[in-house]
Amino acid sequence: MREASRERAERRTADRDIGPEEVDVVTQLTVIRNGRVVTPTGVIEGGRVVMAGEHIARVDRVERGAAYGGTVVDADGRLVMPGLVDLHGDDIEGQFEPRSGAETDPTTALATTDRVNVLHGVTTKFHALAFEEAPDDGRSIDNAARLARAVERGADTLGENRVHARCELADASADAVQELIGAVDVDLVSVMHHAPGDGQYDAESFERHYVEDRNWPAEAVRSAAEERSEMDDRSRNRRIERIAGLARRVDVPLASHDDECRADVEAMAGHGAAISEYPLTLDAARCATDRGLATVMGAPNLVRGGSLWDNLSARDAIEAGVLDALCSDYHPASLLAAPFVDTGEPLSTRVNRVTRNPAEIAGLPNRGRIEVGAKGDLIVVDPSPTPTVERVFVAGSEVIRTDDGEIREARSRAKGS
Repeated sequence: MREASRERAERRTADRDIGPEEVDVVTQLTVIRNGRVVTPTGVIEGGRVVMAGEHIARVDRVERGAAYGGTVVDADGRLVMPGLVDLHGDDIEGQFEPRSGAETDPTTALATTDRVNVLHGVTTKFHALAFEEAPDDGRSIDNAARLARAVERGADTLGENRVHARCELADASADAVQELIGAVDVDLVSVMHHAPGDGQYDAESFERHYVEDRNWPAEAVRSAAEERSEMDDRSRNRRIERIAGLARRVDVPLASHDDECRADVEAMAGHGAAISEYPLTLDAARCATDRGLATVMGAPNLVRGGSLWDNLSARDAIEAGVLDALCSDYHPASLLAAPFVDTGEPLSTRVNRVTRNPAEIAGLPNRGRIEVGAKGDLIVVDPSPTPTVERVFVAGSEVIRTDDGEIREARSRAKGS
């Protein structure tokens, strides 16, 4: 009963104009002022964001030095941005098994990954868990399920953590995910098939990737290549349809992975895919856009200036108007850096690609934007000399503060004594 009253009060607060001196009788206000506030359509210089409880209640420009009620945060000219929304990051796998055979506790891996991401401004994280039998680099269906259960429990986390189930067609991924969804909220499902001659790998690059980058023994790579190449089109389509059925069952988006050509995109669109992850060619990305699929690529691609595997450049996709969102892939810091790569677009457009757009793609329209009524996930960023997150708010509450103004003052006082 108390929670229902609180929620009604917060909705009323968000729907009306709040005066600078006013504090809601139910909800304490948090005011971020004197920032460069990045909205979906532009930047408000000297802007103010008022949060009432978990939501944004007001966004405007005010004169410096004005009085406010509630908790006041002086952004001091820094950028105030929505919390980043990451649709695909597999960095939790590295925290779970930092070296081959050296497993950690899944809950510890989640807590560590969560903090690394929040420190880089990611407030909504989709952990891309590979339901794939690849024991030589720590990936297994059992490990993916263990990590998914840890994400579901969410113990000792600061941001919002969600499950992105990556289903390898060559393995029994559909069985595992079907069993999992009875106990865990799966929020995104994708189809992948890593095999030589399929997607981004020819025979040589497949072996190089798994031997050099993922430390597989050469014999294991040859065995996997042979097994994965044996799948015929009928078996492939049957497995894709089963995975697509699981996505429909839990009403979450289905993503394709490494689409190489228009035929790949058309086939996955026919199975109900709503997202094309990492299209390998401009032709595939254009087809995805034409078919109404959202295109998602890795932020490291943009930050580095190109693909590690000489596939489609994120910058080329942006210039062609066929890139909707960026994800961290394997490097959360790149997601924060991406909006500061000069693509010739307004800052708000670049920020939308890591906030509003991925939130909409995932069916979460209440976040990733600084607008009245949106969830109070905000970050304060010093963009120079390298983008650095100084404060993070999740659902209206400050969870991390890293700016060192108070530390500098303390050191100065200590030196003077």
